[in-house]
This record gives sequence, C-alpha cells and structure tokens, in this order.
Amino acid sequence: MPRRLGLRVVALGYLGFILLAPLAMVFYRTFQHGLEPVWQALSDPNTLHAFRVTLIAAAIAVPLNTVFGILCALAIVRRRFRGKGLLNAFIDLPLAVSPVVIGLSLFLIYAPRGGWFGTWIAQHGFQVLFAMPAIVLATIFVSVPFVAREVIPTLRELGNEQEQAAATLGATRWQRFWRITLPSIRWAVIYGVILTTARCLGEYGAVAVVSGRIEGSTETATTRIQDLFDNFETTGPYAIAVVLAVIAVTVLVLMTLTKPKEEAL
Repeated sequence: MPRRLGLRVVALGYLGFILLAPLAMVFYRTFQHGLEPVWQALSDPNTLHAFRVTLIAAAIAVPLNTVFGILCALAIVRRRFRGKGLLNAFIDLPLAVSPVVIGLSLFLIYAPRGGWFGTWIAQHGFQVLFAMPAIVLATIFVSVPFVAREVIPTLRELGNEQEQAAATLGATRWQRFWRITLPSIRWAVIYGVILTTARCLGEYGAVAVVSGRIEGSTETATTRIQDLFDNFETTGPYAIAVVLAVIAVTVLVLMTLTKPKEEAL
C-alpha cells in the first residue's frame, strides 16, 4: 500500500509540475490585471478573425477526416488487399513527422514557383499558399490519424459476425453499415472526432509555415499568440492561450463523460 501511494504521488507530482503549473501560470498572468484587458484583447478584430480562421479550418478538416478515418478503418480491418500494411503505417505518419516538416512539404508542393502543383495552380488564378486552402490542407494533414486509430481496435474487437448474419438475411452493404457497423463504433467515432477537433484547434507548426501569418487574413489562434509575443504584448497571447486551454479541458471532460456510456453498452 505505501508503495502504491508513493507511485501515485510521484505520478501526480510529475504531471502537476509539467502540466498544471505552467497552465496555472498562464491563467494567473491572464487575469492578474482584471477582466477588462482580457476582454479588450479577445474582442480585437484581428484576434476574432484568427479564431474564425481556426474554426473554419477545423469545420472542414474534422468531417473529412472523420469520413476518411472510418473508411480506412473498414478497409484495414474488413478487407484484404495489397498495401494494407503500408496504409496502416501511413495513417500514423502525421504523428511521427514534425508539423514543421509537414508544412515545409506542403510549401514545396504548392509553391507558385517550382512547386509540383503550384505553378499550374497559379497559372489558373488560384492561390493555395498564404491563403485559406493551405491552412485547411495543413490542418487536415496533421489530424488524419485520430478517428482511424480509435475505430480500428473497436472494429477488431467487435468482429464481423453480426454483419455476416445480416448479409445472409439479404441486407445490402449500406444497410449493414448504417444499421450494424456504425452504431457499434459510434463511441469510438465520437472519441476520434473530439481528438481531431482538439488537434485542429491547437495546430501551430504546419500552419505557421504555409499560412504566412498575415495579420487579419491568414492568422490562426495559435499563430496569433506567437505574433503578439513577437510584438512584446502579453495580455493578448495569454488570453488566447486561456481560451485554447479551456477548449482542451472541455475535450477531456467530454471524453470522460462518454466513457461510462460506452462501457455500459
């Protein structure tokens, strides 16, 4: 018993020192001069625009990666094809590669001069880099794995006996998916969506490379923090960081609240 208690104290102390202490300091610095400076910082038009860009990118990336993650999970678990192991490995690529490297790769692909597709796109009057499309592409790339990685183990645990039984009764593939498969994996999908959303909202490295960080145009919430710090402002970065931290805590609470429901099923 004392040994277990000691391990808990060490674990909680480590987490408190690494995670909670810096977060508490951010909250303290944010509100040390009252609420008025915080409100002024968050109501700044450029800050509001940065949040808007972040939310738009997340609103596009999350549904796309949800559909992609479910399809990939079904392909990996339910199908046999050449390259399945390669697909399974590539899903984790955004977790293994630095976001800055991802941003640089997108930059090299879509650069107006010398990029694989950038020259052709520029000739047709479209702009990818330093615009919303680049931000969306970077956000999609870094948040690819989360839905798939939640759904794959759930599908493996469930097996396909119910789907096979439904097939023998004449159910089509779509009927089997909507009535059997999707309800069985819904909590895994929900977890994946929550994690994907959090990743999209908190992305910095890849977005910073491809967005150009243009104030009032291509700034996201995270790049806005860096830009304000570079201009020696303090309240604004802390206020934005608090908003992102509140979102992250909300994500953890939502995941905690949904776990008992899954276990109860």
